[in-house]
Amino acid sequence: MSASQEIHTKVTPEELAHTFDEAPAEANLSTYAFEDWITLALFWLMTGCVFLQFFTRYVLNNSYAWTEEIAVNCLIGVVFLGAVMCVRTSRHIQVDVLYHYLPARVTRVMATAVDLIRIGFFLYGSWLMWRYMEIVSDEEMVTVQLPRNIVFYSVLAAFVLMLLRSIQVFIANMRRGYSVLERPEAFQSVED
Repeated sequence: MSASQEIHTKVTPEELAHTFDEAPAEANLSTYAFEDWITLALFWLMTGCVFLQFFTRYVLNNSYAWTEEIAVNCLIGVVFLGAVMCVRTSRHIQVDVLYHYLPARVTRVMATAVDLIRIGFFLYGSWLMWRYMEIVSDEEMVTVQLPRNIVFYSVLAAFVLMLLRSIQVFIANMRRGYSVLERPEAFQSVED
């Protein structure tokens, strides 16, 4: 048998049927924050707009022009508010190979520097978004008579939330004495 060949354990129909007798695992919603629910609502609004656009364009042969703009604006909200969750859970892409080869003292200093740089980045991003909103505050959406500030305020709110969440992560890392960069195995959940 080659190394790439899969091995399957034989299961009887009775054993398979009894797996449905087990109680389902309890759903734990406590890991989600309010921004996650807002992101989920925006995602479904975007999905509805995309479906409506597809349906009106290809089934009715008369597409609604506003669906694309609303879907794009929802996508912007999903991306930036979804990034807040990634900051909170330390799930952004990270390169941690050096942390495996350097002494613990050095990696602690490096991880603290990463936390402080992240806080500075989100602080600067929040300030830039605030400045940008001052410049384009009077713009309206193209196909819908709504102000574009709705989108800009959601991005600003996301940057401020990322700033606050990065401060929370920094404080938690200081209390714990290590971060995900230093000990990624400590941050693995059962769902992973």
